Parts: sequence; C-alpha cells; structure tokens
Amino acid sequence: MSFDFLELEFLDNTVSDYLIALATLLLGAIVIKIVLNLILNRLKRWARKTATSLDNAIIRIFESNLIPIFYLGIFNLAVSNLTLNPILKQAIDPLTIILATILGIRFCVALAEYFLLLYSVTHNENNPNLKQSLNALIPAIKVLIWAVGIVFILDNLGFDISAVVASLGIGGVAIALASQGVLKDLFSYFSILFDRPFEIGDFIVVGDFLGTVEQVGIKTTRLKSIGGEELILANTDLTDSRIRNFKKMQQRRIVFKISVAYTTSLEALQEIPDLIENIVKETENVIFDRVHFNSYGDFSLDFETVYFVATSDYKDYMDAQQQINLRIKQEFEKRAIEFAYTTRVWQKLMQSESLN
Repeated sequence: MSFDFLELEFLDNTVSDYLIALATLLLGAIVIKIVLNLILNRLKRWARKTATSLDNAIIRIFESNLIPIFYLGIFNLAVSNLTLNPILKQAIDPLTIILATILGIRFCVALAEYFLLLYSVTHNENNPNLKQSLNALIPAIKVLIWAVGIVFILDNLGFDISAVVASLGIGGVAIALASQGVLKDLFSYFSILFDRPFEIGDFIVVGDFLGTVEQVGIKTTRLKSIGGEELILANTDLTDSRIRNFKKMQQRRIVFKISVAYTTSLEALQEIPDLIENIVKETENVIFDRVHFNSYGDFSLDFETVYFVATSDYKDYMDAQQQINLRIKQEFEKRAIEFAYTTRVWQKLMQSESLN
C-alpha cells in the first residue's frame, strides 16, 4: 500500500503534518479527559463525605476554568507543528493569547471570590455582617484583576504599554490627591475589616466617645451610644485612635475606697479589713482580691478594696457594688463606725463650731 499521498502538500503543509496535528489534538483531548475525570471523580467522592459545600465549590471552579485552558493548550501545541500562512498565524496567535488570558482572569476572579466566601464563612459567627462587607470588595478585586489582564494582553500583542502605564500612573496620582480623605477612610475600612480591632455588637470606647458598634461602612463606622443617639465616626479616626474594646473582657477589676473619720478607734480600724473582705466574698459573681488601710487623708482614714467581677456586664458590676455598699453601710451602723465627711462638709462643721 502506497503512502505517497501523505507527502502531498496543501497550504504549505503535507498531509502527514495535518494528521500529526489532528492526532496531537485528539490524543491530548483524550488524555486530558481521562486524567481529569479520574482526579475529579476522586475529589468529588471526597467532597461528598465532608459536611461543608465549600469543597464542592472549589472543585467546580477548577473544573469550569482549568479544563478549557488545558484544551486551549493542546490546540496551540497541535497548531504549532503546522506551517501557517502569515495572515492566519497573525490571527491565531493573538486569539490564543486573548482567550488564554480571559480564561486565566476568570479563574483568578473565581478563586478570589471563593477565598472571600471561605473567610466570611469561617468568621461569620463573630461578625454576622462580614459577608456583606466582603461582597463590597468583589467589584474592586474584579476591576484590579481585569486591569492586570488587559495590560498583559496588550503587552503580549506587541503594544507599547509603558506610555499607557505612565498615563494611568499620572491619572492615579491626580485622583488620589483629589480624593485623599476618601481613600484614607477606604484603606482604614480594609484595615478594620481584616485586622478586626472590633466587630458588630462590640462595646468600644474611642477617646471621649463610647457606644456599641452597629455598622462598619466604607467611609464611616456607626455607634449607638449609651444615651441612645447615633455616633458617626470616620474610619480614619478609629484606626488612628486607641480603642478600648470591652467585648472580650472576661472579668472587670474594681477598685473602690472607703473613708472613715479620724475619731474611729484602733480596734474598729483593725476590724474593718476583715469586715469588708467578708462582705465582698459573700457577694455573687465577685472574686475578692485585697483590702488595706492604705493612707491618711486630709480629713479621713482611707481603706482601698480591690475585687473582680466575674462577668463583663456593666450591670452585673453595678449590682455587685450596690450590694457591697449597702452591706458596708449596714455593718458600720451596727458598730457605730462613722464615714468621713467630705472636705466641704468638714469645713462647714468647723465654721459652725467656731461660731458657737
């Protein structure tokens, strides 16, 4: 059997060249199909055993975006062995670059969305509005990835992109200068979003302002103050300030002073620390630390008491302190121990005595 027809030329390529290209294309497609099916089927079986649907999502991303890239690579390999007409070659090469870049961009965008979704799911319990905040980042990420992809396409197509990049740089500088305040708040928003110094529902103190975080926006953060009004603070002010976050406080350290009159006897002064200690220890949700006769005041003998409230709730602290104060008042009255007068009251008493 003669195979002379294989040497026949058509459009600068022999029949054998076309057959080799076709065989490369078919064989490559078959290999890709078999290998990917084996890998994907195993991954899908593994994903079905997991409790989350995120595994299925990442498999779909690779399946829908990487397989077309592999097929495009096989097509390019098959065509590269052929001697193409210059016009045809000039058409195929740019189309291959454009298609490959578009597929790569889609893959990168899908991965970025997946990792944002993964981050929101893993941190959603602490911040229920995190998913909404991260969704606001997706358009900006898409624009950035597409911009890089377009620059890559233009560069590979032979365009001089240095002038384009320079003009974009100058334009970017002008825009940045014009919207400096907005951009600072935007970057502060990203800092709050990822560093998470506070979250929705946290009670924070920023300088003279205090309240519960209700919303973290791109430019401002809104707090609900104790008085009920809404406080609107710029994100830059928050990131540039020292923030006190009471959300993660496990216990509250309390220091208070009791002042008694100088006429108090030595026996009573020695009894007061044990008396206060017993009162504090009998109070619910309270951990006693210490109590001491710590100083001689101008008009009083001062005792300092330290204890911890076992919760971060401010109301629990006030309830405990109120109970302690009432018990101290009760026990002091039983023992005829007098509290010290304030400086103003003491001065009035001295003036009245001098007049008499």
